[in-house]
Amino acid sequence: MSANVALPDITATFRHFGVIPVITIEDASASAGLARALSEGGLLCAEVTLRTSCALESIERMRVAAPDLVLGAGTVLTEAQADDAVRAGARFVVAPGFNRKVVDWCRGRDVPVYPGVCTPTEIEAALDAGVRELKFFPAEAMGGVACLKAISAPYGAVSFIPTGGINLSNMANYLALPHVIACGGSWIASAADLSAGNFAAVRSQAADAVAQAQRARPLA
Repeated sequence: MSANVALPDITATFRHFGVIPVITIEDASASAGLARALSEGGLLCAEVTLRTSCALESIERMRVAAPDLVLGAGTVLTEAQADDAVRAGARFVVAPGFNRKVVDWCRGRDVPVYPGVCTPTEIEAALDAGVRELKFFPAEAMGGVACLKAISAPYGAVSFIPTGGINLSNMANYLALPHVIACGGSWIASAADLSAGNFAAVRSQAADAVAQAQRARPLA
């Protein structure tokens, strides 16, 4: 099964909203409410991490509950996981690091893939594989905006999705950088809110995130 949206379109969606919820779901029964809350909050993209046994089922349920959401799978470590995620309805793949096998699998099937990097060596490996849109991870732990500015300077054709330790208080600093596509953030749909079924909070946090991104960089 191939992705039905080309890479530039997925990237444009991320750039439009400026923020991508990074979500770990422990109970698939929360998926439909979560999907609707994101959609109602005006944030129409999300990355569901493959860190739990119900992640694939959650992607399937979210896709049905909110067809307007652009859903992807995160924490993809193997080709088999990438295949399972796409079959479940993921339209893009995100990895914590650079795995050439995963990247090649995705590119060979026209599945948008965003591998994680945090060093110049990894950036060059990604470039060699034909990928120029990369996840910068873990962003804050690696030195934040200053580090991203430094390592990206020699690579003018590369764009980044910083993820890890980003929240409403520091997101604008990243979005101010011209080579940043969007920021990944887990605060929008926290484990506590999902466990409590507090979808009103998710809806509010999604709307706040989009508004903050718009203030930092007007929506395209």
